[in-house]
Amino acid sequence: MINFFNITKQYAKGAVALSNINVKIEKGDFAFIVGSSGAGKSTFIKLLLKEIEPTNGKITIAGLDITNLSTRKIPYLRRKIGVVFQDFRLLPNKTVYENIAFAMEIIGAKPKEIRRQVPTILAMVGLSGKAKMYPHELSGGEQQRVAIARAIVNSPDVLIADEPTGNLDPDTAWEIMKLMKQINRRGTTIVMATHAKEIVDMMQQRVIAIEGGKIVRDDKKGVYGYES
Repeated sequence: MINFFNITKQYAKGAVALSNINVKIEKGDFAFIVGSSGAGKSTFIKLLLKEIEPTNGKITIAGLDITNLSTRKIPYLRRKIGVVFQDFRLLPNKTVYENIAFAMEIIGAKPKEIRRQVPTILAMVGLSGKAKMYPHELSGGEQQRVAIARAIVNSPDVLIADEPTGNLDPDTAWEIMKLMKQINRRGTTIVMATHAKEIVDMMQQRVIAIEGGKIVRDDKKGVYGYES
């Protein structure tokens, strides 16, 4: 599903964020990316999203070599990937329904398909009664549920979550993680960068630990392993 082949990322002034990384994340995996601040987690995620390019090596997602992907094919990649951020990134002037529908509109979905799919996804994330509300009328947990709904509405192969519980209280964070696990059980591969030690330890999923730009640990059912 996701393959990093000998990936190195070196920034300006010689700073090496990742050094000769090799990792394979299988279809259906739930993988946490952990490590101390500055370890290389953000670079790992940005490379997956093609926000930055590797200095050396190759990355494939669902069989697609994204390292040499032309600009016109990037939208095709984005259809394969859903993304959830710490700060939600909802469109403030659109309702919950419209925020989710927008993700379908930009890939050219037909209005009939949107009308069918959006309510289904809203029900899945437990927000059927919030469709007409705006982001500022929702709690943080509800906003993150909208962000997750938007990320999965196009049935992506991979869901990438960058500190998705970072702005949430512990109880709400657990509710979000239950939802993420439910999505994973439906077959979506999840890659989640996090500092949330308690969540990682309790979830008992795959843990890929990065330190100093290198993978220092890759456990099938792991724990966080760092002081947060």
